[in-house]
Amino acid sequence: MKTTRTQLALLAALTGTALFVPLTGFAEDAPAAAAATAAPPAPPYTLTTNVNLVTDYYFRGITQTWHKPAIQGGADYVHSSGWYAGIWGSNVTNNTYPGGSALEFDYYGGYNGKITDDFGWTAGVHGYVYPGADFNKNSGATGATPSVKYDTFEWNAGLSYQWASVKYSRQLTNWFGADKGTGFKSDSKGSSYLEGNIAYEFMPTWTLNLHAAHTDVKAKFGTLDPSYNDYLLGVTKGFEGGWSAQAAYAKSSYKANAFWKPTASLANATSLSDPGEGRLILTVGRTF
Repeated sequence: MKTTRTQLALLAALTGTALFVPLTGFAEDAPAAAAATAAPPAPPYTLTTNVNLVTDYYFRGITQTWHKPAIQGGADYVHSSGWYAGIWGSNVTNNTYPGGSALEFDYYGGYNGKITDDFGWTAGVHGYVYPGADFNKNSGATGATPSVKYDTFEWNAGLSYQWASVKYSRQLTNWFGADKGTGFKSDSKGSSYLEGNIAYEFMPTWTLNLHAAHTDVKAKFGTLDPSYNDYLLGVTKGFEGGWSAQAAYAKSSYKANAFWKPTASLANATSLSDPGEGRLILTVGRTF
């Protein structure tokens, strides 16, 4: 979601913008005029905010809103040295994160570096918080259920070459609430996400987006392995004033008829036939 924004902001901060001030008046007045109109030096960082409206919030191939719209927004700080940090939020469904405020709050930070003008690398951390959500607030449970939070924290590292990139993320906590308390055979620390992405500008303001990834969950639910693949094909159009629009087709192999996330609402788990079914997702947003 957010990595693309921070990398673009870093590129802008590293390259800068040339300033041209035309001189006016007579030749002897030129130095004074230039001094009077000179702009202050640009700060060594960029701070941007963003807001988006999306028809369905898919995260790593699984709907987080049960195929309902979401409004999302965040803020990103990028320093010219390569360091970055940000926050981001979205509405989610209590059917997946029961008993909470139906919100997801992310925080992240790290470093984007350059090997050459074409090669880059990144390393950072990312946290996901679902305020108030807890497995023991599951409305479909019979009897007492343990207190298990869905909050997750992971580190990541990646490489990029021009418009192509690969990234690896690994959980330092359980995978979104998956542990013995929620029915798994073990905890799920060490679960990982390996992704490949292409963001190719095939004509000015038009970008082709391709994505393929694999989620490896380090815990089984009985004999079932919840690991799965996800894919995305889309196109993004940029507009003046920071506006953008995207149309994307997303899907995953995470199917309810084979495995439905046991940490989701037990009362409503059967009402969603396929949380990773192929969907056309539309997004419109603006960066300030």
